[in-house]
Amino acid sequence: MTETIATKTRPARPLRQLLAASVGNAVEWYDWYAYTFLATYIADQVFPKGADNSLVPLLSTFAVFAVGFFMRPVGGLLMGAIADRRGRRAALTVTILLMGGSSLLVGLTPTYAAAGVLAPVVLVVARLLQGLSVGGEFAASTTFLVESAGPGRRGLFSSFQYVSTTAGQLVASGVATVLVNTLSDERMNGWGWRVPFVLGAVLSLVGFWIRQGARETRSEEQRQGPRPGLFEALRRHPRESLLICGITAGGTIAYYTWTSYLPTYAELNAGIDKSDALLAGTISLAFFALLQPLGGLLSDRFGRRPLLLFFGLGFALLSVPLLHALRDSFAVLLLVQCAGMILLTGFTSISAAVNVEIFPPRVRAAGIGFPYSLTVALFGGTAPYVGTLFKDLGHSGLFPWYVAVLCLLSSAVYLRLPETARRELRR
Repeated sequence: MTETIATKTRPARPLRQLLAASVGNAVEWYDWYAYTFLATYIADQVFPKGADNSLVPLLSTFAVFAVGFFMRPVGGLLMGAIADRRGRRAALTVTILLMGGSSLLVGLTPTYAAAGVLAPVVLVVARLLQGLSVGGEFAASTTFLVESAGPGRRGLFSSFQYVSTTAGQLVASGVATVLVNTLSDERMNGWGWRVPFVLGAVLSLVGFWIRQGARETRSEEQRQGPRPGLFEALRRHPRESLLICGITAGGTIAYYTWTSYLPTYAELNAGIDKSDALLAGTISLAFFALLQPLGGLLSDRFGRRPLLLFFGLGFALLSVPLLHALRDSFAVLLLVQCAGMILLTGFTSISAAVNVEIFPPRVRAAGIGFPYSLTVALFGGTAPYVGTLFKDLGHSGLFPWYVAVLCLLSSAVYLRLPETARRELRR
């Protein structure tokens, strides 16, 4: 569909659209990441302690973290289908309400001492629902954001996907840091770890209210046309689906290593104090959020592929030396995290735009949601578990190489990727 037709259906107030998508997305990701930052406390309370290995509860907690990721492809497919059939706004409403309910369920999960095996079962159910919500959120909000952008601004609008994601993660990290530094270990283990999840449920209602003011970006032609089948994107666009997998593989392992797992990795492998690790993570996340619009603007001016190659080749070359440089030093950890954030911006600031520009509008949300979320589940969701498992097996030095190889493979995809920055967005 040409840009001329697209302008007839584009919302008149793109900045309002940006706010609606960003605030709701931030709330979604606050709920999702609170689990990561409080993993060690959840491990102590919800899982039985191993008889001879203190890493067993933590491994169990990260296994549940990974299980949640494997619901994300289902969420991407189902919620993406809702976005393509019923509209982007309808899907965004469902995802944020689902996330609020599942976050509350995490906060109310009983301890293993009180409920036995029921405790991890409740946690798994809550995490599965969160995965369903987050998978659908990315599919719908990515499409909504980029379709709301004006000509020549898709990269900039795309960058707010990770500005808002990082804002949610930053709030989760900040809340966790405040709780860890103000409450005793006894109180943190007793009730303190539950507070962020109950707060997340309340914030989800705020995000729901804000999204009611958003306007639909699906074109009139799509609304009047026949509804796409659930698997139509995969059946009719297999090349595009595989392309999104290749684009995402390196980006997701680098993203979840640097923004989620690095504090725990530093604790396990460099002896960093838990509170120092959380503080370094919070500061680096703020730095990361500030970089995103710059990356989006650069991609609108110079193209998507140069930034993707900057990210992919940079991580392929520097993942190993950066992670091996970690030692028991707050300053070193902060420098390593910030260096990674600069490289990572080449992927995160434009991934939404690249994904949207690849798929046609009829199946855009579902087409993006399933392959993207599946790749994230395979490589991003398992990153904390793989890293902790390498440590448990006595081969912690292999994890940085694992990150580097995946980024190198994605770089090969970026080299052959057609430039999409100056293409008209089909509507």
